[in-house]
Amino acid sequence: MEVKAKLNNFRMSPRKVRLAAGLMRGKTVAVAKEQLRFSAKWAAKPLLKLLASAVANAQNNFGLAEDNLYIKTITVDGGPTLKRWMPRAHGRATPLNKRTSHITVTLTEIKPTAQADKTDKVEKEADVKLETVKVNEIKETKTKKDKQDLNGPAKPHKTEGSAKRGFTGKVFQRKSV
Repeated sequence: MEVKAKLNNFRMSPRKVRLAAGLMRGKTVAVAKEQLRFSAKWAAKPLLKLLASAVANAQNNFGLAEDNLYIKTITVDGGPTLKRWMPRAHGRATPLNKRTSHITVTLTEIKPTAQADKTDKVEKEADVKLETVKVNEIKETKTKKDKQDLNGPAKPHKTEGSAKRGFTGKVFQRKSV
């Protein structure tokens, strides 16, 4: 089972982030955390947080154990570039490109568990429960319609007749109507 986590618009150039991301590619989660913890790169701290987020996704959403996960892929793509200008000599200006990164981490299991079968069963049970709820709602609406038919047709509201008579009919309304 694959688990993903993304970090978008990280304000560091992809070239610098790829250096830190290469330290963790293909390693287990525990080894990757140690590599990042003792790395001197500035990108290591956000990558460590992203890895922790991916592990939390695996544990909470799929019930996977942290020690059974490894980093299958980690991609660092370029995000939008903030274009700024810097004043230089003789009234000139030179461009500054402030680059951003999109980082995606994919974790997979070292030894596959039977968890995939369990999730399929849970989804099937949820579908069955949803169908029974829908059937019960249909039955309730049918019984409400039957009760309305027994009581006879609904009485029209008094304002319907006065709307046909116009403004004077609404103002000078008789009580017998």
